[in-house]
Amino acid sequence: MDKLIAGQVVTYQGDPFDIPAEEAVQVLPQAAILVRDGKVVSVGPRDTLRAKHPEATLIDHGSALILPGFIDAHAHYPQTAMIASWGKRLIDWLNTYTFPEEAKFADRAYADEIAGRYLDLLLANGTTTVTSFCTIHPGSVEALFEAAAQRNMRIVAGKTCMDRPETTPDFLRDTAKAAYDESKALIERWHGTGRATYAITPRFSPTSTPEQLDALGQLWSEYPTCLMQTHLSEQTDEIEWVKGLYPDARDYLDTYEHFGLVREGALFGHAIHLEPREIAHLQANDCSLIHCPTSNTFIGSGLFDMGARKAEALRVGLATDTGGGSSFSMLRTMAAAYEIGQLRHTALHPAQLLWLATRGSAEALRMEDRIGSIAAGMEADFAVIDLASTPAIAQRAITAETIWEEIFPTIMMGDDRAVIASYVMGERAAS
Repeated sequence: MDKLIAGQVVTYQGDPFDIPAEEAVQVLPQAAILVRDGKVVSVGPRDTLRAKHPEATLIDHGSALILPGFIDAHAHYPQTAMIASWGKRLIDWLNTYTFPEEAKFADRAYADEIAGRYLDLLLANGTTTVTSFCTIHPGSVEALFEAAAQRNMRIVAGKTCMDRPETTPDFLRDTAKAAYDESKALIERWHGTGRATYAITPRFSPTSTPEQLDALGQLWSEYPTCLMQTHLSEQTDEIEWVKGLYPDARDYLDTYEHFGLVREGALFGHAIHLEPREIAHLQANDCSLIHCPTSNTFIGSGLFDMGARKAEALRVGLATDTGGGSSFSMLRTMAAAYEIGQLRHTALHPAQLLWLATRGSAEALRMEDRIGSIAAGMEADFAVIDLASTPAIAQRAITAETIWEEIFPTIMMGDDRAVIASYVMGERAAS
């Protein structure tokens, strides 16, 4: 059965960091999206499409904003239950909260519980695709892929690999061989199954031995259509730690580059404190950087330079980084990206923020042919946003003279209350 989903529809004509933002991102008033078999067939004026397709079921969201479903390009679903845990710096925080919580995922029932809870929290916040680290336990990966399949969500995930004895607790450590063998088995089972994509996942070079990174580089060469996700240059003391563990490396990126883990399809979370050589090699290899603004402020990591990275034509996605990030909401994440941009003297336009949370993240994941925009042939994943969801937002939005003035208060003050509905492959997700 065809559907017409109507509202104010956001469409993309280009990258708002390359051309004027309001040319690149356009909002079509009184528009509709024709959906058939989980895909977008066409987008246009509501009345025109209604007349042309009278048999279609009309779902009219009035003046609500219809966006591509948000894409969270870097997260840790096993940290769901410990989000907003008070901490000091990254390494202390990992040892105090993260590693003990991740140990619980040896219990498959616990992994299933958290995976379902996590994805339902995402859908309640308008997020329809996520890229997540799991734990060292293969069952934690199975749990997330199965929960996503039940909801028909597009998912990127992988077994987190960490085997260095001096930096990882013995209860949360695998080996180079286990990382290779277990990741390979998961790739064979899940990669390309339904809407699932496997990401080879060394946590970061300080928690892996050179032998493990070498094994994962070999695995990626055998399965080149997988993605690879890890962390890079999140904190300055982390960088010094890496230099001590890899004294022969030219810089942090080199600890991955040496083992074949720097190429297209690589997703580097944070990437705040980059050296010129690292930037040049990330550009040359068409890697993706994932900006995690609420995490970067919560853990005190630093200020990502969006203006510089986009000017260098790097792929940049946006992410919550839960539970280092302090919110499951991509609206809150966009607000934090704006605030960090202000501190970096780069005033991000609301059109750029929406683009980063959707099309930008899709490009970072190399999935822009499937998700991240509303256009013919794309998968019908949408977030429907109320632009007057609270009294505080409504009293500001009502004075707006342009659509962007109306949207911006929701970006800055919105949360799950602003999300009227999430659609996954054209079907409204249960609320």
